[in-house]
Amino acid sequence: MNSRFPSSLRALRPLAAAMFCGAVLFGALSPAQAAMNPPIYMSHGVEYMSGGIGSDEARLMETVSPRWPATFEFAVKDSKGADFASNVHVTVRDSSGTALLDNVVSGGPFMVARLEPGSYEVEARLGGQVLKQQLRVPEGATAKATFVWPAGTDMASAGTRAVQ
Repeated sequence: MNSRFPSSLRALRPLAAAMFCGAVLFGALSPAQAAMNPPIYMSHGVEYMSGGIGSDEARLMETVSPRWPATFEFAVKDSKGADFASNVHVTVRDSSGTALLDNVVSGGPFMVARLEPGSYEVEARLGGQVLKQQLRVPEGATAKATFVWPAGTDMASAGTRAVQ
C-alpha cells in the first residue's frame, strides 16, 4: 500500500484518532458532570454541601463524603424500610452552644460539612418533627450521623423524595 504519509506518521494515526474521540467524549460529559455537583455554601464560617436527589447525585455525595469531616444522612421509615428525605432543616451547635450551621436546609438526603474536630449537637427538623444527636468529629477522621424519622412524618410539607 502506497501512502502519502511516512510510516512513522501512519503508526500515530490510531493514537490520534483515539485522542480525538476522547476529547469529544470529555467535552460531551463535562457539562453533565458540572451540573451534578451541588453548590458549596457557608454558614458562620463553616462550608457545607447537600444533595443526593437521583442516583447520580447520591453516588457523588457518597464519593465526596470521606473528604468532609462530618456527614449527615436523612430518611423517613416507610413500608419498604426507609425513604430518603430532603428539605431537612439542620442546626449544628458546638460544645458552647454556638450555632455553626443555623437552620440550613438540605438539598437532598445527604449533607456534608467542614466541621473542626470537636463535639457537636446536631438538630434535624422534618415536617415539624425534630431529632437530635450528639456528634464527635475526631482529629484526622470523619464522623457520620443518620437521622430516621418515624413512618407518618409529614413528608408532603417536608418535600421528601426517594432516590431513583
